[in-house]
Amino acid sequence: MKVNQINVDNNMKVLDLLNEFDKSGVLGAGKVARACNVLTDMIKDPEMKVFMSLGGPLIPGGMRNIVTKMIKEGHVDLIVSSGANITHDLVEAFGGSHYRHEGRDDEDLNAEGIGRIADINVGSDDFTIFETEITKIYERISSEKKHISIQELIHEIGILVDDENSFVAAAARNDVPIFAPGLIDSMMGLQLWIFSQDHDFVVDAVADMHYLSDIVFGAEKVGAVLLGGGLTKHYTLASNILKGGLDAAIQITMDRPEAGSLGGAPLEEAKSWSKARCGSNLASVVGDVTVIFPLIYAAALDKIKCD
Repeated sequence: MKVNQINVDNNMKVLDLLNEFDKSGVLGAGKVARACNVLTDMIKDPEMKVFMSLGGPLIPGGMRNIVTKMIKEGHVDLIVSSGANITHDLVEAFGGSHYRHEGRDDEDLNAEGIGRIADINVGSDDFTIFETEITKIYERISSEKKHISIQELIHEIGILVDDENSFVAAAARNDVPIFAPGLIDSMMGLQLWIFSQDHDFVVDAVADMHYLSDIVFGAEKVGAVLLGGGLTKHYTLASNILKGGLDAAIQITMDRPEAGSLGGAPLEEAKSWSKARCGSNLASVVGDVTVIFPLIYAAALDKIKCD
């Protein structure tokens, strides 16, 4: 099959451009188109539970509304998130913001109480508000429950958050469980540790596995949207080893495979561990999640609407 040259025209839709990528079928364009097709198939399959992992600074990087939309549209059934992405979602839910970095010196930022994530700034005042508000929520939850899993804790927090754009709140209201195996490695986890010093409140990470395994075994098929690498990617993959692996998955990552890191590992490698089934439908894209995922999800929405 020959490589078709990519055409662009006035008034093209995102789907039109992705169709051109698909006709080309090679290099980055071909991989992006394939990921879009796999994502569309996963969303459309009524027998498939779609898991999504959120690694890296996706919420401070502008992906918050997209994750929330996927939850509200019923396009994702379970989320595995870093503690940081949950923290940054709550920073905005409590009235804070993330700001564009204007190239200022980091020592000057430090003096002004501003933290930097690449070209994103977050102010210490916003984190002060976060610390106050999350402690109030911990107080409310611990007054009723003394022993709770991480997933249950995040659900209870979501119920108490009043922000229609919060993915944590949307997940709680739409019965989409959020797992955060690395929760303690975040500002939210730090506040939880501080709170636990003078409160009888235990958050149990092992308890999550009972609930997660029930979801995996209860699903006819499981697909995954793996955004970024690291712990959230592995937790999503490893949870499905219990049943022979994922049936379909896409991953978008900037990591490279040469160093052997999980973040850079192509999804096909997961077949050797039974984390993805032999014959599973897989697509890996090397690139920036904040560019590529909005593109393919927008095209997938058009595909679903046309069908």
